[in-house]
Amino acid sequence: MPENTTTAPPGLPAAETGTTAGEELKQQYTLRSAFALAFSDVSPIVGLYGVFALGVVTAGPAFWWAFPVVLVGQLLVSGVFGELVSRWPLQGSVYQWARHLIGPRYGWFTNWAYMWGLTLALSALSYAASGFLIEAIGLTGVSGTTQALIALGVLLFGSAANMIGGRVLKVLLYCSLAAELVATLGIGIVLLFVHREHAFSTLLSGGDTAHGAQWLFGPFLGAVAMAGWSFVGFESAGSIAEEVKESRRVLPKAMPLALAAVGLLVMFASLGILLAMPDIATVLSGKDADPVSTTLQTRLGSSTGKALLIALVVGFTASLMAVQAAVSRSIWAGARDRVIPGSRLLGTLSGPERVPRNAIALTVVVAGSLLFISTSKIYALLLSFANAGFYLSYALPVLGAVYVRLRGTWEPGEVSMGRWGTPVTFAAGAWVVFESVNIAWPRALNGVWYLDWGLLIMTGVLGVIGVLVSRWAFRPGREAPAAPALRSVALDEGGA
Repeated sequence: MPENTTTAPPGLPAAETGTTAGEELKQQYTLRSAFALAFSDVSPIVGLYGVFALGVVTAGPAFWWAFPVVLVGQLLVSGVFGELVSRWPLQGSVYQWARHLIGPRYGWFTNWAYMWGLTLALSALSYAASGFLIEAIGLTGVSGTTQALIALGVLLFGSAANMIGGRVLKVLLYCSLAAELVATLGIGIVLLFVHREHAFSTLLSGGDTAHGAQWLFGPFLGAVAMAGWSFVGFESAGSIAEEVKESRRVLPKAMPLALAAVGLLVMFASLGILLAMPDIATVLSGKDADPVSTTLQTRLGSSTGKALLIALVVGFTASLMAVQAAVSRSIWAGARDRVIPGSRLLGTLSGPERVPRNAIALTVVVAGSLLFISTSKIYALLLSFANAGFYLSYALPVLGAVYVRLRGTWEPGEVSMGRWGTPVTFAAGAWVVFESVNIAWPRALNGVWYLDWGLLIMTGVLGVIGVLVSRWAFRPGREAPAAPALRSVALDEGGA
């Protein structure tokens, strides 16, 4: 058998992939570059900055314990995903895993949630990056339309990197990885060992948000829901599975390693910031809405403010590029299977590095259009589904794996957890159900009822639309697409 080709696992029909001659995917990623993609998608800077202030206000300094809780739960999920990608190393990650575990419709709805969740996250990341960029270059009095145009520019920059292909994308991701590693490690070390202001016992304080069991089942659950956003995106390495050399062995390592690395960095840096905060009471009262920036400027000098802003632009932009790489492959995988509208156009590959440029362009159109309603409550309502989309698309394949194991029909791939497989899968199933419900639980955080219920509202709206589109995809008389075989022509030219 030629090097870098794969064969169908036992029981999987040897169907064609649906690509035509000249459209084969180019294998150009290795363990190192797959790790960099997953690391950038999760992003320690995005994970830390995105939830820190909300976490402190919601549950006090003791919100920090939400990070290890969520990290352990997500590591369980990454273990299950490692087994699934070893069995089915196909483009689209969660879509393909759910499809092969349960069936085409089940996989379709997994992909529907995944595509919407990631596309909405793409819009949010570009908008956030634009805000930090505006501050970094010192612009003032920027209108909403101007910021939307700057955010569109950030989105187009990331999209250009994705459209050019793996070589440029990998260089940018490596640079981002190095910058984020230095920034988060540096913040943690300097603040914790040089500027620590508070005792470690501060981590046991709920900051008068509540006490005892009331705190545990109220504010802390809210903090766990928020921290859930910090540790998603590690499955993106699986979304490019057919572009990764030796994917069966490489990807089960890349996903949990990236997640664990980001998780430890977030916990370490947030520990340093918490214990060096100049005035915790001001943060708890809401008077200091940006405690990360305040702490760094107070302890390290005003010059660190601009450095932080630059680091945030780098982190959010890198996460944007990784998210787009993942969602474009999921769109392409659905188009290859002819189960989404516009399959002929979206299922093509182009350029010397064989990338799904039309699928990438679709994400630009959707995410970019949403930027121009970014000041409205409709935008906030739409974004409420971003985190839910991740967890829903995680829950479906994990619960599918639970079902298959209960039936006793699971056949492991090349990488397996062995006798730990069943208990880890069951524990991961319990975790994703718990966290999905926890995230969806309406909480009075926005002051507007439909935003507090936004996640459930958007899940319902997108669910109804999904039912209508799926009826078209699986309409009577239409031949069901065959499952893609696990083959990929070796077109790699070496490199990392």
